[in-house]
Amino acid sequence: MFSRWAGRPLTSLLARLPSQCEVCRAWPSRRVCDACVARFAPPAARCESCALPVPDGVVRCGECVGEPPPLDACLAACSYAWPWPDCIAQFKFRGEAGWAGPLATLMRSVPWVEPALEQCDAVLPMPMAPARLRERGFNQALELARRLASAKTDATLLLRTRDTPAQIGLARAERLRNLQGAFAVEPLRAGQLPGRRVVLVDDVMTTGASLFSAAAVLRLAGAAHVTAVVFARTDPPR
Repeated sequence: MFSRWAGRPLTSLLARLPSQCEVCRAWPSRRVCDACVARFAPPAARCESCALPVPDGVVRCGECVGEPPPLDACLAACSYAWPWPDCIAQFKFRGEAGWAGPLATLMRSVPWVEPALEQCDAVLPMPMAPARLRERGFNQALELARRLASAKTDATLLLRTRDTPAQIGLARAERLRNLQGAFAVEPLRAGQLPGRRVVLVDDVMTTGASLFSAAAVLRLAGAAHVTAVVFARTDPPR
């Protein structure tokens, strides 16, 4: 009776088993059911440069008008609000890499993400410092990137050259200072960037300092167009 499953990867088998929605516990369901996606990740108007919420009809927030970031576009699937922090914590800190598929599917559903992936030359996951990578065991941005565009994912072009002090509680300007010199393009491959279009991938965008720093390095190396695609964006305090 199990012959038709012979030789298939375990992950392929598990993906076909009934499960509960991790948010509302509906059964049977995908990891996050359609009703919870509609409720907790609704379409929203966001700044085209930093993905912060903006009023309908507004293209760019005031901060990005005054000081444009080094991103041509920034796309987010949802706000970093319940239930997504719990889901992301399971993904990043409890080793549940199976979350990468559902989160990437939500990211792909955002308008302009598919065209960005189709038009780019490379999809670059935000790199982790070696010590943190050893501690966690995997780079969540790389897992997302592989599910967004596996054939274009390049995990060695953009490097994290050093770890940085804890960023919690710091303003964007302070985070940017912390991140100076934290990213670099692989020296032996720098000639591959001039004139190219790239997509940066990460799970959460807080102030944008890390993505802006990485994008600035790619710009200096000659990248012609840089788009950031993230799962969740931290909204400003009200």
